[in-house]
Amino acid sequence: MNANHLTSNTATGAFDGAQRLRPASVLPGVLLTGAIAGAAFAARGLPGLSMFSPMILAMAAGMFIRNAFGAPERMRYGVLFAMRRILRLAIVLLGLQLTFAQVVSVGASGVALIAATLAASFLFTTWLGRALGVEQRLSELIAAGTSICGASAVVATNMVTGAKDEDVAYAIACVTLFGSIAMFCYPPLGALLDLSANAYGLWAGASIHEIAQVVAAAFQRGREAGEFGAVAKLSRVMMLAPVVMALGVLRAKGSAGQGGAHAPAPWFVYGFVAMVGANSLVSLSPDMKATIAAGTSFLLAMALAAMGLETDFGKLRAKGLRPFMLGLASFLFIACFSLLLVKAMT
Repeated sequence: MNANHLTSNTATGAFDGAQRLRPASVLPGVLLTGAIAGAAFAARGLPGLSMFSPMILAMAAGMFIRNAFGAPERMRYGVLFAMRRILRLAIVLLGLQLTFAQVVSVGASGVALIAATLAASFLFTTWLGRALGVEQRLSELIAAGTSICGASAVVATNMVTGAKDEDVAYAIACVTLFGSIAMFCYPPLGALLDLSANAYGLWAGASIHEIAQVVAAAFQRGREAGEFGAVAKLSRVMMLAPVVMALGVLRAKGSAGQGGAHAPAPWFVYGFVAMVGANSLVSLSPDMKATIAAGTSFLLAMALAAMGLETDFGKLRAKGLRPFMLGLASFLFIACFSLLLVKAMT
């Protein structure tokens, strides 16, 4: 299989809708991600691996498999299904572990911090992209993926930027790589900096790229940090639509004859909010909560395994050093800028 084939189609969403929904097409890839997730849960009991969550181990295993052995064509639709549908289902179910009282705990200052971090990171990345000579559309995709919500933001932003398929694929690979690095680096850094559970969760939620990566990193510091990080990240995801619509307006003004575009509604955010509401109104038994939490963790591990299977390191090499340096600088900026704001608040 062409190593670029799977990622390119992930970036653009250009794969056959009827085919992707056929069980025969979806099942092999879903079983693969499920097997990786199961192995990750089992491996956590091994010496030296207990410090890592199964989600991180699943992601690392997926990356290793993809780049060491490639991605078989018959796994294609199932991997895409896990990375998109299963991930969003897991995020919706994650809402059953939260209540509105916890959501309110982010507070106006937390939302302001998240918005300031997003705006500053996006502007910094696009500015540095121009300074480095990186093509504008690719810079915007990296900026959106870093500042908002990873691959989902890259795909949504491309609705108005109209970048090349390889640029979209590169941006996804880039933000996935640096978001994955953050999953490993944030937990020990949070301990070293002596951040409280809420401060650490806010830092992770305001700066790590993908939702699943935030959950993986935040829960490493405990349940309170994990839940606060998830809420902070979902607050950030809710800013995707207005950002992409604003880009659409700017693009339309700069290009004669083009109409304004709009971002697809992040339905999983609405589902997450609905589940938070349900959990706030209906008290579930401890056993049921534990079962749902375990199932949600497994689904997230499957999604991260799929994300790892989508990460082609060859994509980073093909574009040269400048876009890679842009992604790295953007990652470091959002991590440091948000940390400074968090430290100033606490």
